[in-house]
Amino acid sequence: MNPKEIPEEAILEIASAINSKVNKTSNLSSPVSVADDTRTPQYFEITPFSQIDNSERTFFAVDGSSNQQEFYNGVCIGVYAAGYLGYQQGKQTCLNDLNDALIKGKSYFPSRLMITSDRDKESIFDELLNLPPVRNLLAFFGKTDDWSGWASTLEKTKEVICRNTMTLFSFCQSVLEWSLILEISELPRTKRGDFILRDGNLRPLDIKQRYVQMLGRHLHQRGIRLVAITKNSPIKFQLSSTFRKIDNYLQSDLKYKFDFAETEERKRKICCWFEVDDFDLAEAYNAGNLIIRKGISGGRGFGLYFVARLDYVEKLQNYDWVVADLNIFDAIPSVTEQMSHREVEKTSRDMEALSAIFLELTRLTQEHYLLGYPYPLAEVHNFVSLRKAFKQEIISRVKMSLYESAHMEHVDIENLFLDIHQRF
Repeated sequence: MNPKEIPEEAILEIASAINSKVNKTSNLSSPVSVADDTRTPQYFEITPFSQIDNSERTFFAVDGSSNQQEFYNGVCIGVYAAGYLGYQQGKQTCLNDLNDALIKGKSYFPSRLMITSDRDKESIFDELLNLPPVRNLLAFFGKTDDWSGWASTLEKTKEVICRNTMTLFSFCQSVLEWSLILEISELPRTKRGDFILRDGNLRPLDIKQRYVQMLGRHLHQRGIRLVAITKNSPIKFQLSSTFRKIDNYLQSDLKYKFDFAETEERKRKICCWFEVDDFDLAEAYNAGNLIIRKGISGGRGFGLYFVARLDYVEKLQNYDWVVADLNIFDAIPSVTEQMSHREVEKTSRDMEALSAIFLELTRLTQEHYLLGYPYPLAEVHNFVSLRKAFKQEIISRVKMSLYESAHMEHVDIENLFLDIHQRF
């Protein structure tokens, strides 16, 4: 379809919706910081560039990826993967036993890649549950089969998940990623004060809240900070006018009276963070969506949404803001399952812990190609990402193996992976 054939009214409607959202009045009454109120901007000076590597903490980063390709003959080849990297004092640490100078992270891949029937989908599902990190996660949850967010029993979950290949690979990737968070926390080298970063949020669809919050409490008790970071979120669209208000205040007022420790003016940078309030969460998502509920019951996961500017680049406005989903046990150590959403709202936050978390994150955001975004997350994404060239790469490798085995004719091998769409 030619994009020019799309009705002009549809384009105008998109432009109007964007304009009304971006230019609406900000829900933030004032950009001035109020002590001990996380819903007001909390300004702080960035960690000096010369000191960003002066930390004994290890910053781990977890990510996953999945890809699949279906062929005209009914064959589907797909794969999911997840892995993690670790950085200490600005250098990558070795987390595997590969004896490889370049590959220092650890990753997991399945051995079953081909689907020709529902039985193959079930085999892929079963293999996931037998991967060592996933076995450990399920053991951590206890002897239960109702941990999945899709159904009350494991057999029912398998039935639902295996109906669709895309859902299957996405489920496998997600569960494997969460299992690696537990694996990192139990590494002999992991210590109190270390960080685990993941892309996205702390609100998984694939694991029930009461089980995944066990992991959140476990990490909090061990003093390991789990933070989920994303640059893409409807929260940022909702807060466009708020970001602009803060940016104008920072540039026209605050930077002239802020008590900087840095004496060199060109190195002075003010960072900022604040908790996303109920109104903006409800506007950004569906008001009744469980993803926005604050607490550890009656919702999803164990996160508390914040937005943060971890580096400062003038005039970029909301580009260099990130959405940070923090472990609610770190932010509100007194939180309990009995607390209602309203009670959680009124419970005081651990300002010291929150301030320390965001200050530490600035160590990771100044020396990379994505200013304001923690570089370990960018690196682990590159480490485990299944590239867009996945289709051609997997076809080439399978063809090579078939040619080497010499069990098929050349024409039959080529026709096996014929893309008939190219003939249209």
